[in-house]
Amino acid sequence: MADRINITFPSHTSVALLGRNGAGKSSLLKMISGFLNPDHGRITSTGSISWPVGFAGSFHRDLTGAQNVRFIARVYGINTSELVDFVQEFSELGGHYHLPFHSYSSGMRARLAFGVSMGIRFDTYLVDEVTSVGDAAFKRKASAFFQDRMQGSGAIVISHATAMVRALCTAGAVLERGRLTYYDDVEEAIAQHQRNIGTAPGD
Repeated sequence: MADRINITFPSHTSVALLGRNGAGKSSLLKMISGFLNPDHGRITSTGSISWPVGFAGSFHRDLTGAQNVRFIARVYGINTSELVDFVQEFSELGGHYHLPFHSYSSGMRARLAFGVSMGIRFDTYLVDEVTSVGDAAFKRKASAFFQDRMQGSGAIVISHATAMVRALCTAGAVLERGRLTYYDDVEEAIAQHQRNIGTAPGD
């Protein structure tokens, strides 16, 4: 896990968060989102931060997808009808949108969660491999829509897919043995991460 990290993520910048499996990347992302509390220190922000994009853990199991979306819209103070309509179209859940959340498959839950995440504009989006959900067509749509969102927002992105990191991020941060090092150039971050795990560039 992280050890005495002191770092500033610039506004309106997409940063790749790289590290070995088990290094603590997802836990760090949850702490930034407010889902987990750090044992020590504090996390501050000058703008709005999303929950981890596609995170479905906060949906109420007995409410329908649409009812869950209405509840989230009220919490964030945005137009309820607009968000409900957006998520219904984006998630492609059809009639399941009006069925209880507990009846959803894992893929359906991910689609609903991703739709809600994209339906609310944040200054910084937190991403943990989420655009890999769904079939090929949905992946393309999700990736394209997210990249469009990045035109006016920043992001902190966890992904093992180097192509996705390069497509979404301009900077990087490498978590290694509890230490987090920031790089203004994402290529430098990728190269350092590959050295850490003993993988030659291009492998």
